Amino acid sequence: MKKQPIIGITMGDGAGVGPEIIVKALADPKIHEECKPLVIGDVQRLKQAILLCNIPLKIQRIESPEEAEFDKNIINCLQVGKLPADLPFGELSYEAGKHAYLYVEKAVELAKKKSINAICTAPLNKEALQGAGYKYPGHTEILADLTNTENYSMMLSAPNLKVIHLTTHLGLKDAIEAITPERTYRVLRLAHDTLLRAGYDTPRIAVCGINPHAGESGLFGYGEEENQLIPGIEKAKSEGIHAEGPYPADTLFYRTVRGDFDIVVACYHDQGHAPVKVLGLEAGVNITVGLNHEVIRTSVDHGTAFDIAGKNIADARSLIEAIASAVDLAPE
Repeated sequence: MKKQPIIGITMGDGAGVGPEIIVKALADPKIHEECKPLVIGDVQRLKQAILLCNIPLKIQRIESPEEAEFDKNIINCLQVGKLPADLPFGELSYEAGKHAYLYVEKAVELAKKKSINAICTAPLNKEALQGAGYKYPGHTEILADLTNTENYSMMLSAPNLKVIHLTTHLGLKDAIEAITPERTYRVLRLAHDTLLRAGYDTPRIAVCGINPHAGESGLFGYGEEENQLIPGIEKAKSEGIHAEGPYPADTLFYRTVRGDFDIVVACYHDQGHAPVKVLGLEAGVNITVGLNHEVIRTSVDHGTAFDIAGKNIADARSLIEAIASAVDLAPE
């Protein structure tokens, strides 16, 4: 039986739904049966969330994972910095953006030292993050920078559908230009290795076309499939990776949900995100794969939801799924 891993849960933007979904998730006894959760964030903010949600949990402030007392009635919080006591929910705050970065920074430090076995992140706000001086598009790029990783990718997981991306936070024109045979091969390798670690014997991987109908033998586009995708697919296949495509994106996701494939390689952000989110935001999980130092990171597949923050209506199911995925992927 797999040993209970320690999962470091970063609180995200304190003005968003992160504190609320964390206390709701950690009120679920099943979480404590699967892992040892440890929050990296702000004690006072979590106490406010407990009062808001009327959940009978206690907060224990710790300075290191070694001090944690893992009990289903206790939330261990490793305090990082200090949020303003009067920080309002649902309003943009550069101070909250700064602390969201600091939580991730601390989590990566702990993961590198193997003090925690995986990281699970609550959402941050990109405008607040950048307003605080951290010029990153999101969590994925922060984690890559902090782990000095060049070859990484974003994977999304929902019931019956997993998607990994060749490109993410780029405009469409830039995304297409960024796709190369080598990038295609490396993402196929990341997908293969990640699913092997998750228990798949022979992962079946299918690649989306860039153009409508995957170019239809040159009818659409300028040979992007032939020049940018197929050489990478062929290289992966030569190494024993079960990779197919490129296939038309408009039918590939349906085929994968049906069971034909285990994971889809999407060429750009919305090509991969839209199908996953149609299946339900409450069940989606965002996973960063390929990080150095064997750092595992999962996340909710939604944002800070300022419009509902502080109202006790945020749904914690995506965070619960993200914690479960972190447990599955955490090294033994």
